[in-house]
Amino acid sequence: MRSVERVVVVVVDGGTPSERIAAELRRRIAAGELKPGARVPSTRRIMREWGVAMATATKVLNRLREDGLVRAVPGVGTVVAARRAPAGAPAQGRAVAGRDAGREVGREAGREVGREAERVPGAAGVVRRAKGGERELGQERMVEAAVRVADHEGLAALSMRRVATELGVATMSLYRHVPGKDELLRLMTDRVFGEQPLAAAPAPDWRTGLEEVSRLQWRIYRSHPWLASTMSFTRPVLAPDAALHTERAISALAGLGLSWEEMAQASVSLAAFTCGLAVHFEREAQAEQDSGMSAEEWMERLDDEDHDRLMSDPERFPMFDALNRGPEIDLGLDALFEFGLARMLDGVGALIAARGGATG
Repeated sequence: MRSVERVVVVVVDGGTPSERIAAELRRRIAAGELKPGARVPSTRRIMREWGVAMATATKVLNRLREDGLVRAVPGVGTVVAARRAPAGAPAQGRAVAGRDAGREVGREAGREVGREAERVPGAAGVVRRAKGGERELGQERMVEAAVRVADHEGLAALSMRRVATELGVATMSLYRHVPGKDELLRLMTDRVFGEQPLAAAPAPDWRTGLEEVSRLQWRIYRSHPWLASTMSFTRPVLAPDAALHTERAISALAGLGLSWEEMAQASVSLAAFTCGLAVHFEREAQAEQDSGMSAEEWMERLDDEDHDRLMSDPERFPMFDALNRGPEIDLGLDALFEFGLARMLDGVGALIAARGGATG
């Protein structure tokens, strides 16, 4: 097997806005203006600097990630990836020699020994990867790679092409294992729920049982911030390991005087509450990546004058004014989850009492 350096990609002038912006950022990386470890413009900065929409700015960073030129660093943002060379070979970072700024693009040195590439005759700039890395490709390995991409780069970065890049195989080879992205997401969901299984033995009482299920879901969503945004309670994903959570929740309520409808509605309502709050995990992760600041750091940098104007206007915001004068309040996601879970379980307990069941 021979090692091959990463293929240089040429983006022609006059392409889409995301292509033109990505080309400019590639040029800066190739020219050394953006060095390994340096932060690249965030989606918000791209929006301001080039006057494009959020979707376009997101595509720009996704393109650079797919090229292997940038990576996400929690608490820092998106940075230029370090150049890596194949085993036993020196780094071979190259830039295309060209005068047009929009056409000077470079990719890092090749990934692994055994990933071969060849040019398709008569199609300049089009690359076809050989099948060297496809012999070991299977559904499990593919799902593992997809989860890794979503965990590190967010759901917006996930695509069949991005997963193929992660695995070093041709995109079309993935379709032999899954029919498309929807099925891939279903398999990813089942995998991450299966990573942290429910306790083998049910809890001794209904409230503890529902607490265990809800808190486990919360931990899973925290471990995989992209997951909550893929869940649907009107068109649920058929994932057996996820379905076990609903099974356990309904079982905890069985024999307490509730109807089947009430047991199902209570179980799904709890799951929807947990999922709805967990959606903010990915939003916060994206905001932290874009800004390089945690939520606490961001709040500290708010303009004090504007903050005081909002929080101390007793005529317009009497409750805010009172809160501002009182003790510090925890409105973090974990605190909101625990408060909301307790209140929802109080409501379920009241329903059980109304039906004549044991509330303990």
